Amino acid sequence: MNFIKLVLAVLGLIFGVMLFFWLFGLVTSLIWYGLVFGVIAAIGYSGYKLFRKAEDKFVGPAKTDYLDSRDFDTSWDEYKQKYLTK
Repeated sequence: MNFIKLVLAVLGLIFGVMLFFWLFGLVTSLIWYGLVFGVIAAIGYSGYKLFRKAEDKFVGPAKTDYLDSRDFDTSWDEYKQKYLTK
């Protein structure tokens, strides 16, 4: 009986250590992927900000409104006549 308890304790210890290393590897790999994607996102965001800064310098700042307020109440026929015939 003591031999079976000893074997089960050793197997429990082995599988416990394997489970710990599996979880440790999973957590460290998730942290690593988060770091890599974070660096890529930071590079992309800073490149976008530099592009917007250069674009605003040469083209001018973007409009904040989706539509001009003066053209908001125009009908489709007026809009078509004013813009689409050019």
